[in-house]
Amino acid sequence: MMPAVQDTAVHLSDRHFRTIAELIEGQVGIKLPQGKRLMLEGRLHKRVRALNFTDLNEYVDNLFEADHFDNELTHLIDVVTTNKTDFFREPQHFAFMRDVAIPALLRSRGRKNANLKIWSSASSTGMEAYTIAMVLDDMVRNGSRFQYRILGTDISTAVLRLAKTAIYTRDVLGPVPENFVKRYFLSSREKSSGEVRVVPELRRLTHFMRMNLMDKSYPVDRDVDIIFCRNVLIYFERETQRKVVEQLCSHLRPGGYLLVGHSESMIHSAVPGLKQVQPTIFQI
Repeated sequence: MMPAVQDTAVHLSDRHFRTIAELIEGQVGIKLPQGKRLMLEGRLHKRVRALNFTDLNEYVDNLFEADHFDNELTHLIDVVTTNKTDFFREPQHFAFMRDVAIPALLRSRGRKNANLKIWSSASSTGMEAYTIAMVLDDMVRNGSRFQYRILGTDISTAVLRLAKTAIYTRDVLGPVPENFVKRYFLSSREKSSGEVRVVPELRRLTHFMRMNLMDKSYPVDRDVDIIFCRNVLIYFERETQRKVVEQLCSHLRPGGYLLVGHSESMIHSAVPGLKQVQPTIFQI
């Protein structure tokens, strides 16, 4: 029996897969193990067709052409990044922000009407940032006296486009309290679309921009009160995790908080002065 021949129109060669894996790890810190190979091939097919290449390997061979590398790298990053997100994901973090972090931050200022800065550093389609906005607005409506601005950043231009439009399908609103759904979402005039949009009051206070956590410096203020960096550090090697956490913490004001995902709770040992408040919550 003859050995199976790999279909180069469908599959990447070992060399071409390594080329992309090394490029992605170097650019955004994300490792692509062999177990992600089929996922990568499946996601790349649409791009290959759009550029009229005959197969995946021809696409990789042409990836480094100087006249379009930067633009194509942006598309490739969109292809390989995983953007799992939900409203009120890991809800205890938002309860902590409301009940503990913000009251403590306001007390430390010694004055009311403080201007709080919250940063969603892996914001994906914006659900985390808008969840933060809903919680903060509800606090203000219930008597807390502060102003706030929210920044959302992500490496993927595709998800940032969605975040800026703030349009979602109604079926993702399951975790959102019913009174928040009524207060903070507008239904589409075309009922059959099943779409909703975050109200303008919250969109005005939530800004999004593209940013790579692997960059040597971040174009972000250095007096941020709370940073959310959840479920992204797990894709980085240990040393990269340390560098990213250290860089993030340099943007926190003294007493500020860093919130990470449940599988990332051991990162506090990487940064001197970062103390653990709860398993996934840290304070500088």
